Amino acid sequence: MRRTFLLPGLALAVLMTVSAPAAEISAAVAANFTKPAEELGKAFTARTGDTVAFSFGATGQLYTQLSQGAPFEVFLAADDKRPALAVQEGFGVAGTVFTYAVGKVVLYSPTIDVTDGAAVLKANAFQHLAVADPRTAPYGAAGMQVLDRLGLTETVAARIVTGENISQALQFIESGNAELGFVALSQVVDKPATQVWRVPAEDYAPIRQDAVLTTAGAGDPAAKAFLQFLQGDEGRAIIEKYGYEVR
Repeated sequence: MRRTFLLPGLALAVLMTVSAPAAEISAAVAANFTKPAEELGKAFTARTGDTVAFSFGATGQLYTQLSQGAPFEVFLAADDKRPALAVQEGFGVAGTVFTYAVGKVVLYSPTIDVTDGAAVLKANAFQHLAVADPRTAPYGAAGMQVLDRLGLTETVAARIVTGENISQALQFIESGNAELGFVALSQVVDKPATQVWRVPAEDYAPIRQDAVLTTAGAGDPAAKAFLQFLQGDEGRAIIEKYGYEVR
């Protein structure tokens, strides 16, 4: 009968491989950050072997889920209020909040030349304007701030179609249910310049997007490593590629 023997060092390596399987991190992520998050997840997996399971949605909705017991280990919001609130209310780990990106809101239309977006909005020659729900989506709130700054809130109110989150607002535009709308630059960063009006920064409050390690992820080294990856050179380069500022 043939017997197979493992060298002591090889046996230890085999045991370590068996006892340390790749981890899967659960991350709640603001919908505007969908594309960069997916790329970051792939890059993180390539580097560590660990994977990230993303749940995308409006920041307010994700926070509600977190507060109701959703087992998210990492929370990437589209504002700087809810991560801080998570720490205050016991859902986030103190000392782990940081700004991973500063977002930019744009007016987007695949059918209308919006090079001068302010003029297009003031002309009011469209049927529907898509905006994410400003109560739960920071980019929707930013879009409404732009309209207010231009003095158009009441003028276009009847033409606004509200998306549950910024992804749905984009769907409204791309499906033709709205001719134009406010979305995140990251969603349309590769579109022609005539289709995207980059709203002047002074027309809306800065969209500082903060991240936090949740109490569910406090004991998970992989969750901590993912947040560290976002702050490293490779992570920052991916985030900047989608039009965000990093600090």
